[in-house]
Amino acid sequence: MDFLELAKDRYSVRKFEDRPVEKEKLDYILEAGNVAPTAKNLQPQRIYVLQSVEALQKINELSPCVFGAKTVLVFAYNTDEEWQNPLEAGVHSGVEDVSIVATHVMLAAASIGLGTCWCNYFPNTKLEEALGLPSNEKTVLFMPVGYIAEGSVPSVNHSAVKEIGETVKYI
Repeated sequence: MDFLELAKDRYSVRKFEDRPVEKEKLDYILEAGNVAPTAKNLQPQRIYVLQSVEALQKINELSPCVFGAKTVLVFAYNTDEEWQNPLEAGVHSGVEDVSIVATHVMLAAASIGLGTCWCNYFPNTKLEEALGLPSNEKTVLFMPVGYIAEGSVPSVNHSAVKEIGETVKYI
């Protein structure tokens, strides 16, 4: 499958099978995130792998968006390690870096037959507290990962793509 086909076919999975992801597959997608580009290659990202009953219970209490997955990846960044733009105060790269890393993970998962769902629907500070993250780490998203359950289908919004002329402008 070529890249554009993969990008078009993957969707936000909202129903996972009740089985864990094998370590080899998890290692593969985490490696994809580890090699993702970040500003000045500072790699401020942190990926927390939630698989224990206790960890999954904590995140399930904070968001309805785990969808039965047995593995959830929490993406955060270290504010002490993110790039700071020297040309404009307050402009930094943590959220962008984590987003690039998470996209690599999401697409790598799809390439080996796993489903994911990018989730921002949670109280960030409560999740950071529940997981005991250091105060200099900020969560950006979490991503359930697993085998797509039978009957899972893309949402009605999946194929609602704007015409490219609406989103791309040549100057």
